[in-house]
Amino acid sequence: MTTTLAPTPAFAAARRAMIDSQLRTSGVNDAFVLERMGTVPREDFVPEAMRSVAYSDRAIRLGDGKVLPAPLFHGMMLAEAQPQADDTVLVIDGGSGYLPALIEPLVGTVKSLGADDIIGSRKKGAYSLVLVDGAIEHVPGELAKLVAEGGRIVTGLVERGVTRLATGRKSGGSLALLPLAEIGVPRLAQFDQPASWSF
Repeated sequence: MTTTLAPTPAFAAARRAMIDSQLRTSGVNDAFVLERMGTVPREDFVPEAMRSVAYSDRAIRLGDGKVLPAPLFHGMMLAEAQPQADDTVLVIDGGSGYLPALIEPLVGTVKSLGADDIIGSRKKGAYSLVLVDGAIEHVPGELAKLVAEGGRIVTGLVERGVTRLATGRKSGGSLALLPLAEIGVPRLAQFDQPASWSF
């Protein structure tokens, strides 16, 4: 995460434009979402050279495999998640740190891990809400076990090359994803389905 700099009128105007032209026009109107996304400065979560495009309507590659998804993805994700004050949240961060900053004041606790921290790990936990800051092909067992019974997950989902917002809830020990709106989401290759033979 970069050091927070003093806001400038240009960035404040860009934040307002993001809300009016990207979020509201796409049906994201939840007051808490607009407040958080209008408050947290996206320009502080990208390299200095990319600050001028921090509010563009597309994902920003940050280098070293890190990425900041487009604002609409985060807005739709928060609206779908409906975070509560007593939620214990796990964020699988795409590398920017922006999503944890958005949700932190809305919930009880937030833990942030990278995708590489999940695959092959034996991490334990029981989170009521898991947010994946990117698109995955499936929920691996290492991640599914971190979702508490009755807990929910909101993520991007890759199906046949198309990315969508998806949500799921853990019930009876099983977790399945329900695809929702089609939206461009950067793919997290760590969560690709293992290759298998077919005849």
